[in-house]
Amino acid sequence: MLEVDKVIARRLDSGVPLVGEVARYIISAGGKRLRPVLLLLTCGALGYQGSQRFNLAAVVEFIHTATLLHDDVVDESTLRRGRSTANEAFGNPASVLVGDFLYSRAFQMMVEADNMRVMQILAEATNIIAEGEVLQLMNMHDASLDEADYLRVIRSKTAKLFEASARLGAILSASGPAFEAACAIYGQALGTAFQVVDDVLDYAGTAAEMGKNLGDDLREGKATLPLIMAMQLGTTSQRDLIREAIETGAVTQLSLVVNIVRQTGALDATHDAAAQEAQRAIAAARTLPDNRFTEGLIQLASQLLERRH
Repeated sequence: MLEVDKVIARRLDSGVPLVGEVARYIISAGGKRLRPVLLLLTCGALGYQGSQRFNLAAVVEFIHTATLLHDDVVDESTLRRGRSTANEAFGNPASVLVGDFLYSRAFQMMVEADNMRVMQILAEATNIIAEGEVLQLMNMHDASLDEADYLRVIRSKTAKLFEASARLGAILSASGPAFEAACAIYGQALGTAFQVVDDVLDYAGTAAEMGKNLGDDLREGKATLPLIMAMQLGTTSQRDLIREAIETGAVTQLSLVVNIVRQTGALDATHDAAAQEAQRAIAAARTLPDNRFTEGLIQLASQLLERRH
């Protein structure tokens, strides 16, 4: 990861000072760097130790960071990882344009890998992430969404880059289609579990623990899995209250919504869904060669369920 950080610092250089300033602001905010970690671990599990893994780990982090910059503008978010979002600090135009810079820099770097399969995977992933964002936008304030609709969004918007990151390890190591498929399953399941746990924490954690404003998803009219489960498990009046909150985006009832989510057992049901995905990831990892990197992948999926922020 130290090598990846060196690549990130070097490739953020731009002749336009504001580009580097905004990009460094969000990248230095203390993110988990899960996608680069995933790429490095799968490379290790499958025996690839070439320097291209550092370049592509930086690429997936740039793509992820670009999506965050654009997301926060779309969502009008003011807080991320415990501090002001880039759009709050620098304004919407700078955030959107620096996000564009990070996407284009990522594509410059992936060309340097000189591997058409790498290009294919990352181009497809970036496209599907954008589709997931639009799909989520279309679903705003729609209280009729079910679990399948929710999963379709997060598998596009969040899990796809996890899947691509893991798959790249298999491609770099030239391990063949069976291992590539196992890595893809691991990444998709891990990314899905990660987002489901994130949505649990929106109702189980505090703003200080999460580093973002609790209630943001509700204000934006996002029907996340805890709300979907609460509507399934709650009384008619509880379901009606949540439905109205999603449709109007009014956070005046936030405390009532949080209490309903907690009282109905929706958090446990949502956590169980995350646990199923984590187990799917672990099963896929167990098909990889037995070594300390594979063990790291298994531990990563297990520990995901203990997240507090």
